[in-house]
Amino acid sequence: MKPTVAIIGRPNTGKSTLFNRLAGQRIAIVDDTPGVTRDRIYADCVWNGREITLIDTAGIEPKMEGEILSEMRSQVDIALTTADVIVFVCDVKVGVTADDEYISHMLKRSKKPIILAVNKCDNIGDLPPQFYEFYNLALGDPIAVSAIHGKGTGDLLDAIIEKCPKNVQEAEEEELIKIAVVGKPNSGKSSLVNKILGENRMIVSSIAGTTRDSVDSLAIYAGEEYVLVDTAGMRKKAKVDNDIERYSVMRSLDAIDRADVTLILIDGVEGVSEQDSKIIGYAHDNAKPIVIAVNKWDIVEKDDKTQNKFRNEIAKEFPFADYAPIIFISAKTGQRINEIFENVNFVYQQARMRVPTSALNEIIGEAVMRTQPPSFKGKRLKIYYSTQQGVCPPTFVLFVNDPHLLHFSYERYLENQIRDNFNFKGTIIKIITKGKKES
Repeated sequence: MKPTVAIIGRPNTGKSTLFNRLAGQRIAIVDDTPGVTRDRIYADCVWNGREITLIDTAGIEPKMEGEILSEMRSQVDIALTTADVIVFVCDVKVGVTADDEYISHMLKRSKKPIILAVNKCDNIGDLPPQFYEFYNLALGDPIAVSAIHGKGTGDLLDAIIEKCPKNVQEAEEEELIKIAVVGKPNSGKSSLVNKILGENRMIVSSIAGTTRDSVDSLAIYAGEEYVLVDTAGMRKKAKVDNDIERYSVMRSLDAIDRADVTLILIDGVEGVSEQDSKIIGYAHDNAKPIVIAVNKWDIVEKDDKTQNKFRNEIAKEFPFADYAPIIFISAKTGQRINEIFENVNFVYQQARMRVPTSALNEIIGEAVMRTQPPSFKGKRLKIYYSTQQGVCPPTFVLFVNDPHLLHFSYERYLENQIRDNFNFKGTIIKIITKGKKES
């Protein structure tokens, strides 16, 4: 395992900016609004050949009140428990505050190695007089950094590596299946991730929009490891009324982009919405294998026909994604959660499946015999040969006399023949045509 480093501090001291700087990419949302980072955000970092895992945390306020604030505090406590090294970030422009002193006492009680990083030392030359105040926290020599400019981050990383436990073995991680858990706000994404992980990994609240960042978590099911990416709920554009939520939607789309499989949660109580269609449409357009999970099935009023009605509604709303398996779950009770991983594994393998060229040509030949290809101005489409070009998504090339003669409806017919005969499910199929000259 890689050593874990938690970045701790008051709100608005630049923790997320420093996290992004050390990670080498913009992962955590950075905004001047205190409390933007709510969940624990993870990222890997390599320095001088040594790998570490960074954790960005919510700002600590001693007098945290309310449901969200208390949950944020619990997230910080979990980060402190799991961290091998703690980086305590303070703001040189504000100086030492009563909250800084409170946090320093709390960190000392953790008995973990602590590095004091004094942020916003942006100017070149002598350090500001306020910098020397931080010696009063009795946490050793402070390290002056400028997260926004990168100044002092090399010294900080040197100190981190020095304090990391020497007996932590570095191991190459296997390629794990990444599952993006997406859906509209309050569909139960964080509750599902927490149920799978068996801990309060995400802040769960009935307040829509609680999760703002995309967060990666390692999950183990039936001895297999997976990466779960919980994401901010995606609302209609008209309701994205501030920069923070706009960034969150971007993070959700980014989570779909970098995931291997998209798990789309639909609120079983509210039913299918226009926004669900847009989310599934984005995953479909980006050729991501899809599993549709109807959540809150434990509280849905139902009879023996309810499931079929819901399936028909989904088929009506998402006809372009009729290949996606549909399961009915409850994040609250854990009902049928095992089916999530069974279906994720299935669609993941389907997206990577290759079919023999001889079998493919046989299927295409039989399809042409059953239904004649279209013609235009007396010229009929002829399919000479077919082969599979790639996977993720499965991509097939048809060598024809004229690519312009392949009508969309006939292309869909051929796609369905390939899908039905080779059992492709959960993934789109791409068909490319090449004419005589191209071939």
